[in-house]
Amino acid sequence: MSLNTLQQLHQHGQSPWLDNLTRQMITSGTLSRLIYEQGLRGITANPTTFGAALVSKDYDSDIQELVRQNKTTQHIFETLLIRDVQLACDLLRDVYESSDETDGFVSLEVSPHLAYDTEGTMCEARRYREMVNRPNLFIKIPATDAGIPAIEQLLGEGVPVNITLLFSIQSYQAVIEAYFSALERRATIDRPLRPVVSVASFFVSRVDTLVDRLLVQRIPSGNRDSESLPAKLLGRAAVANAKLAYRTFMQSFTSERWKQLLAKGARVQRPLWASTGTKNPAYSDLCYVEPLVGRDTVNTMPEKTWLAFADHGRIAENAVATGLDEASQVIQDLEKVGINLDCVLWQLEHEGVQQFVDSFDAALATLEMKRTQLEGSPQEAGAR
Repeated sequence: MSLNTLQQLHQHGQSPWLDNLTRQMITSGTLSRLIYEQGLRGITANPTTFGAALVSKDYDSDIQELVRQNKTTQHIFETLLIRDVQLACDLLRDVYESSDETDGFVSLEVSPHLAYDTEGTMCEARRYREMVNRPNLFIKIPATDAGIPAIEQLLGEGVPVNITLLFSIQSYQAVIEAYFSALERRATIDRPLRPVVSVASFFVSRVDTLVDRLLVQRIPSGNRDSESLPAKLLGRAAVANAKLAYRTFMQSFTSERWKQLLAKGARVQRPLWASTGTKNPAYSDLCYVEPLVGRDTVNTMPEKTWLAFADHGRIAENAVATGLDEASQVIQDLEKVGINLDCVLWQLEHEGVQQFVDSFDAALATLEMKRTQLEGSPQEAGAR
């Protein structure tokens, strides 16, 4: 039987995941079909998608039951989200087991309000892990200065962690160091390294969104078709940054330090390409997927990008490891036109935390509104 394009991605070392878990995907059988017919190997629950799904009737009966139990909106939010994650974990359990426990994960993020709270992050991660009670759960933690020590401690405890909101090589190096240190600590006390699983999620398209805005200001007369250096750099920063991150990955995971951990059973911490939907309609709809195909990687796609890749995606063997000199030149050229990428990436990290907070709060507000509607419905009034 011939493999479809998404299944071929896995044959080339990259696991295709989705970023839009909802109850409707589960109950309609869509998620099961994606797993068994299209090669889906993981999925992420995110507040934006969850908040939009709350407007539908998919959760109404659950919300009404929890309202009757006098549960708070926060409690209802967690209960609904965790139930979705549990159901998805169960559907992906075969992938988890057949992949030697490297794929088949469902990612659930801690509250973004804890992004600068190390202790709070660790407490919520442990609580979520206990509540979901599934081995194929990834806890998503942002790679902030406060998040890094939480990540290291949780990995040392054997909690699977999806490190999110990675933009810069510097932050990525701190994440790799946390991973290595957690493994070394476990080895010191004779705890097995094999159970420790992690991915490091590099955000891609947002880099171009901000850099392009800065480049347009530097193009003479704002003419995007000009031959000026700023015009030639449009749409190139994000992939260049990701490729250089992959170079850092290859260097770190072929080092002598890594080889010692590998000999003790450690698993590679895979780079995960996140935010890979194309935001600029002038660019290819797969401009953040095709150039980033590579061994030991994951690509978490929005549904629109998933469908586009299934329809007309092309795969070049280990594309992400090619053109590294060109990628380095892009970063140097950005400096030449007065754009310090380190500053841009710092800004993106902090904006990203705020965007996560806004999405989380918007989802809670949507649920509160739905709760009020259902409390005032004739059915609910009759129940009271």
